[in-house]
Amino acid sequence: MDAFGIDLSPAMVDLARRTYPHLHFDVGSITALDLSDATAGGVLGWYSTIPTPPPDLPGAFAEFSRVLTPGGYLLVGFHVGDGAPPRTVAFSDGVAADAYDVTPEQVADLCRQAGGVQAQMSRAARGRERRPQGSPIAAKPANP
Repeated sequence: MDAFGIDLSPAMVDLARRTYPHLHFDVGSITALDLSDATAGGVLGWYSTIPTPPPDLPGAFAEFSRVLTPGGYLLVGFHVGDGAPPRTVAFSDGVAADAYDVTPEQVADLCRQAGGVQAQMSRAARGRERRPQGSPIAAKPANP
């Protein structure tokens, strides 16, 4: 399967299509991916979970696990925080979304649904960032 992108926001999909016209992007939800079971060798959820309310995150991570092939990898990027109420994050072209912060421990627990956490990194905010950033990588067991 070739690389492709999915986003809940039609505006973000339009922006991605304009920016990367050689790649395929569709509107979709990380809690209901339009993919068959065990068909993705990897899932990159790079800041795609931040608009998801924390109570809904287990469903998103279960969906990541469902579509991963045995031995497939999950890499997630997120904003580190203590679960305070959401804030609005503005992107280019006037696109904005609610953003939720979660702890690295919460995300590591969720990644265990997709397999074992292989590594977890956290770093301080840089440049225009206002929050620390986290990024665990997990692998779905090759022999469940």
